[in-house]
Amino acid sequence: MSWALEEWKEGLPTRALQKIQELEGQLDKLKKEKQQRQFQLDSLEAALQKQKQKVENEKTEGTNLKRENQRLMEICESLEKTKQKISHELQVKESQVNFQEGQLNSGKKQIEKLEQELKR
Repeated sequence: MSWALEEWKEGLPTRALQKIQELEGQLDKLKKEKQQRQFQLDSLEAALQKQKQKVENEKTEGTNLKRENQRLMEICESLEKTKQKISHELQVKESQVNFQEGQLNSGKKQIEKLEQELKR
């Protein structure tokens, strides 16, 4: 097959054959260079796609973290409201206990007075 490809060169002057050989050498060199550059291009495109996917994943993660943060902030606000409500209820109950302790002490003093009067 290569003989048929070379057949057209028969009878050409030496200078023309040298020029053809030189051009074929340049063509082979350019083909190899093209192949290397295509490989580099493919590698760069693959790296670019990988980076794009990484950026997309990070955006998604950022969105998820924002959503989670918002949810946690709402929980904190709810817990703070509950804490304030319970704190208020505790103050009310402490006031009631103090009032009832005062009544109890007053009742004890009256009982002691009555007991002392009875002893007399």
